[in-house]
Amino acid sequence: MNTLYIVATPIGNLEDVGLRSLRVLKEVDLILSEDTRVTKRLLVRHDIKTPLESYHHHSSESKLNSILSLLKEGKDIALVSDAGTPGVSDPGNKLVEAVYKELPDVAIVPIPGPSAITALVSVAGIPTDSFLFLGFVPQKKRNKFFEEIINSPHPVIFFESPYRIQKTLRELSEKGEDLQVVIGRELTKKFEEIIRGPLDLVAKNMQNKEVKGEFTVLIFQEK
Repeated sequence: MNTLYIVATPIGNLEDVGLRSLRVLKEVDLILSEDTRVTKRLLVRHDIKTPLESYHHHSSESKLNSILSLLKEGKDIALVSDAGTPGVSDPGNKLVEAVYKELPDVAIVPIPGPSAITALVSVAGIPTDSFLFLGFVPQKKRNKFFEEIINSPHPVIFFESPYRIQKTLRELSEKGEDLQVVIGRELTKKFEEIIRGPLDLVAKNMQNKEVKGEFTVLIFQEK
């Protein structure tokens, strides 16, 4: 049976990739990635010469149909995202859904690995037997998003860009009292930084910084 593999890749440090992931990426007929330039660095680092094509949010319906045709022909395909696990805040879920609906005989196999979510949870220092993940902060309906965070009985994790992180932290601190935050910036990369403390204080300190990199944020209520 031919297979669509959903392969997790490093979120920063290229050494954070599993042996099974490397084997699958070498053995499949094609690798699909959000940004081929990003994935190419991983492939070159590990001497993987498998053909590489792009598949992202803006890929056309004809591109999706072309991928389905390859699977019908018996090709094995690996899907990767720019970083971390496909299907988590990226377009991987659309392809997986299409395969389930149109090609039920194709096996869909997860190859687990790095995730910014679990990386931050592991250093949060709070009970995380349950938490809520909300993906990227929306540009619209932000107040509703913030209310969901503030009213959640569980710790909440979300992603934010360097262009909006200061605004998001400031607005959230203005709406919620006694909130605590753990921020992971550039997780696993050279300039990795973990920031932890009261949200209002962290938000205030962040306003005076030049911020760069990718942010994973965990908000929780002080017990």
